[in-house]
Amino acid sequence: MDTLTRCRISPDAERVLAAIRSSGGRPVLVGGCVRDAIIGDGHAVKDVDVEVYGLTFAVLAEALGRVGRVDEVGKSFGVLKIRAGETDLDINVPRRERKISAGHRGFDIAPDMNLSFREASARRDFTMNAIILDPATGKVIDCHGGVADIRAGVLRHTSAAFAEDPLRVLRAVQFAARFGFRLAPETAALCRTLAPAYAELPLERVWCEFEKIGTRGTDITGALRVLAETGWECHFPQIAALHGVEQDPEWHPEGDVYVHSGLAADQAARLADEAGLTGADRFVVVMAALAHDFGKVTHTQRVGGRITSHGHDKAGVEPAGAFLRGVGCPEGLIERVAPLVREHMCCTGRPTKPAVRRLARRLVPATMTELAIVCGGDRAGRGDPGAVNPALPWLSAAADLRVTERPAKGLLTGYHLIAAGMEPGPAFRPLLADALAAQDAGEFEDEDGALRWLAMHRA
Repeated sequence: MDTLTRCRISPDAERVLAAIRSSGGRPVLVGGCVRDAIIGDGHAVKDVDVEVYGLTFAVLAEALGRVGRVDEVGKSFGVLKIRAGETDLDINVPRRERKISAGHRGFDIAPDMNLSFREASARRDFTMNAIILDPATGKVIDCHGGVADIRAGVLRHTSAAFAEDPLRVLRAVQFAARFGFRLAPETAALCRTLAPAYAELPLERVWCEFEKIGTRGTDITGALRVLAETGWECHFPQIAALHGVEQDPEWHPEGDVYVHSGLAADQAARLADEAGLTGADRFVVVMAALAHDFGKVTHTQRVGGRITSHGHDKAGVEPAGAFLRGVGCPEGLIERVAPLVREHMCCTGRPTKPAVRRLARRLVPATMTELAIVCGGDRAGRGDPGAVNPALPWLSAAADLRVTERPAKGLLTGYHLIAAGMEPGPAFRPLLADALAAQDAGEFEDEDGALRWLAMHRA
């Protein structure tokens, strides 16, 4: 590929590039925006990163100041941030980096505007991210074979500098999830030597990569494969423990729990996209599908020649939480994943109104919509992507009862108890809980019915 003529950037970004050129610099696009333009067949790029050749840092800052608000917080690293109109851009100059101590901050960084394209791009992690695009001509400058690797679906490290930041191994994991790429054998070998350096990584950096897996990944099976190939799976024991955990082949012809968990997460990601889920909502269902059978590790046994795992749904809550905390997941998201894991076996048989109401209430803060996606991923993740989702009748019933996204509010309240002559106190809580249970069971469906229930309950 010599040119990428259909790569489009915003008018605000174009003004920034024009200002750099007018000061004598040569701006080029680098990193993910070029990669995504190639993978996306020339669609408009986002998160534009610009590298500037031929200008000193001071002259570059002055040029940028003419078109937008410049933030020099990254100046010591050779990076400027600019807000031009509605567009945010990262502008950097070529720089040399030298590892001087452990951790992601342990680098000596020196801007060097005389670096060649090959030298400057060699510090990037993967060849697919080391491709340079001259937006003035559409010319692609590919010093490390990144275009060929994109076409082949291969993640290959650009240079030995890859080893200076062990986070790049987890970047390989999330790129595998997002793009379905495989890891080059030599890159996998290098990653295995970096496994002990996992301890250097701040939890927030680990979380950034796993968040992208959940919010943007479509090939979770591929991500698991990279974890295994790199030897980094040992840092995530709840995943590693899934290998070899047997399943009844009548219900799970696809293989063991490890295989099924990846396939279920793949299908949950597909269903989430079809439902229009994004961000945290998508993360919750994808990770719940990945973790839904963690409990089988401790609850699988052979009984009468059959493989069973009774109770694995509830047993999976603790290891699911441990896994998510281990990657830095916020507690609010863990609280949403937990009930989806615990209740993923509940959408079987014919849904009755009481059963649906009770399930919706047990799921809080998760929802029936989310559970349906997890159950659909579970069923389709058995080697049959076209399998009918067993949770759909339950979701339909939930819609009829208007409890799809939240359970029904209690019809009986503390105000009713006070009006009935009761003194506020500890007795209110169990009484209102009993009223909710009666309401979900269908013993009453309106306020008058709630008051009749109260009168009978107190008689």
